[in-house]
Amino acid sequence: MVVLNRIYTRTGDDGSTALGSGERRPKYDLRISAYGTVDETNAALGVARLHLAQHPELDAMLGRIQNDLFDLGADLAVPEREGKAERLRVLSTQVERLEREIDQLNDRLAPLTSFVLPGGQPGAAYLHLARTICRRAERVIAELAAKPDEKITAAAVQYVNRLSDFLFVASSAVNQNGAGDVLWVPGQNR
Repeated sequence: MVVLNRIYTRTGDDGSTALGSGERRPKYDLRISAYGTVDETNAALGVARLHLAQHPELDAMLGRIQNDLFDLGADLAVPEREGKAERLRVLSTQVERLEREIDQLNDRLAPLTSFVLPGGQPGAAYLHLARTICRRAERVIAELAAKPDEKITAAAVQYVNRLSDFLFVASSAVNQNGAGDVLWVPGQNR
């Protein structure tokens, strides 16, 4: 259990922050950016959920995802080290659950005939915003994983990749299962 009895510590006043392992890194460190961007994704999902009262099944899925995103942040905040006790990690079962939920939502949608512009219902628009933040998190995590001195679990990379797919499908589900999606019209304003 996490206990926070004081919010400010002053330990970051020098521009550094502590990882979950206790190691200090600059606040601009790629690992800090990775879990910070995951946190941004989570915050955007919180806003999207405010607009999903008519979609209780999807809201429940997003509630589970928000908890998973804290797991992902914890995973990223504690680098894997040889010989160290294992910490909280994202698991392949979490990725598999996302895949099942994507399939469940996608089964109700007609095949796409065009790219979809962010918009439609407010909840769908916020899900698109969360999707773009999630894609940024994915880019940062992929860059971090490519560094030879940084280890990222495969499940963490897979989770964030599937999550952006989930958010795309979820936005169409909110837009009357795709009927309310705003479609891109190539060259419309030439």
